[in-house]
Order: sequence, then structure tokens, then C-alpha cells
Amino acid sequence: MATRAPTGSQASSSTDDAEFLQRYDASKFERPSVTVDVVLLTIQGGVLQALVIKRANPPHRGRWALPGGFVGIDESLDDAARRKLDEEAGVRGIFLEQLYTFGEPRRDPRTRVISVAYYALAAAERVHAVVPTPEAADARFITIPDELDKLSMAFDHRRILEVALERIRGKLEYAPIAFQLLPRTFTLTELQQVYEVVLGRGLDKRNFRVRVLEGGQIEDAGEVRRGSHRPAKLYRFTGK
Repeated sequence: MATRAPTGSQASSSTDDAEFLQRYDASKFERPSVTVDVVLLTIQGGVLQALVIKRANPPHRGRWALPGGFVGIDESLDDAARRKLDEEAGVRGIFLEQLYTFGEPRRDPRTRVISVAYYALAAAERVHAVVPTPEAADARFITIPDELDKLSMAFDHRRILEVALERIRGKLEYAPIAFQLLPRTFTLTELQQVYEVVLGRGLDKRNFRVRVLEGGQIEDAGEVRRGSHRPAKLYRFTGK
């Protein structure tokens, strides 16, 4: 198939752009730094937990922060968030979604820093072996919101955590994100517990089961879990 030659206006525009870019001086404008910060949430022992890193270096040495760091010049925001999760938590291939952009002028004492925050959700079995990086004095999961109130957090990371919690609580009502916090197969009781832990309140058992079974998002896995009580039927997420 023959390609169409640029029209006169298109050729003129390309020439103008090339000449403009040759003369363009980016140093005339102040350029803020860009970081990513990730709220990694999981449920362990029946409570909602978030990963925090104890800073080993200034600024805010000794205070707790979210996993994150500066974005590379040739790196996408999503790739940077995935990289920091891998580097600081050894976690790969989990649900990750952009949350919000935080850009108060003095949020970071080093320089003008704009942070694009993400939240990540993972079943406990995916994140149980977190190892601190050389830049961290410690890394651990804290219970939300109880332990959060007791920690000295760096930068505006407490606010980022609070926004993430607000987002996922609202999103539970219309998106299937709860399944990201469960293993591949689960019982209806375990699914309800995820909703209750995230929302911070109890739910009516009968109404919940009717809603999820009629919602088309789960299916019978053809397995049961046996224990001290009656065998419990296992389900799996349909991906819908």
C-alpha cells in the first residue's frame, strides 16, 4: 500500500517543530523532581496492614515512610512504582493502581518534589517475606489505622495512606478489588472478612452472600476446605 506524502501544512508544521526544538532551552524553566510512593496493603491475622520503611538517611532519618523513590528520566511512572515495590519489598506481579498526585510546594525539604502515589493490594502469602533495602533501617507491616496513629511518619506519607484507605473503601462498592487480598480459592466467610476488615464494620451475612453469589464475580471452585467444623465450599474469582 502506498504511503501518502505529507501535505504542505503538515510538512511546514514538522519543519517549524524541528527548528523550535533546536532553539528550545529547557534550563530556562525550573524543573521539579518526580517521585512515586506506594501504599502496599494486605490482610494478615484478620487485620488490614500497610508496609512502611524506616528511613536510614536524611531527611527524616529514623522516621517511617512508604516504599518509593525518584522516577528515572526514561522510566514511566508505572514502571517506577513496580521497580520500587520490587526493590523495597521483593514483591512483583500484584495489583497496582495510581492513587493521586501530591504536590504541595514544601512537602519535601530537599527540593520541589511532586509525588505520584499508588496503592497495591496483595494476599498475605505474596508479601510475608519483606527484607529491608540498604537505604532502610527497618521494614515492617503496621496495622491500619491503630499503629499508624503511633508512628512518626516522614513527609506527607500519613496523608497518602489515609487517602489510599479512603479510596479502596469507596471502590469496594463498585470494583472487584477485594479479590486481590485473597488467595486463589477462598470461602465466602473469608471474602466477607476482607470486606469487613477494609470497611471497618460488620456486614449482614445473609445479605452479603446473596449479593456476591448473584453478582457473577465468583464461581464454585469444585473444592472444599476441611477442618474442625463442617467442610466449607471454596470459590474463585471469575475475573469479571
